[in-house]
Amino acid sequence: MAHEYQHDPNAISFGLEAAEKLGIEPDRVFKTLIAAMDEGYAVAIVPVNKQVSLKALAKTLGSKKAVMADPARAARMSGYVVGGISPLGQKKVLPTVIDESAQLFETILVSGGRRGFDIELSPNDLAQLLSAKFAEIATN
Repeated sequence: MAHEYQHDPNAISFGLEAAEKLGIEPDRVFKTLIAAMDEGYAVAIVPVNKQVSLKALAKTLGSKKAVMADPARAARMSGYVVGGISPLGQKKVLPTVIDESAQLFETILVSGGRRGFDIELSPNDLAQLLSAKFAEIATN
């Protein structure tokens, strides 16, 4: 299901803005982050009110370490603008990990590919579409 809202260009946190404008608890709205791994890149999908534990992400994917990708690089790699990076339809399929908290909900929201547009779907459907795994990768 698609959800649109009027994006405020002055918003500091795109994900929290989406949760607020759509009236959905932030735990159900997930952001898509791209991290550089030992070899290549990976996608982390975590609630908008949390951070990704790069250590947990690396461990889950069998890498020694992970660092956040440069935002410009993440945009080029995904084909989306920062703040609108969707886990779906990226230029290249990357190893993907979804925070296990997503499984607590019947549906979650992720970016639909632009600021002001989110897609609601079941976490299991998202994992299947992305060949993703669930793991505890979010931290406060």
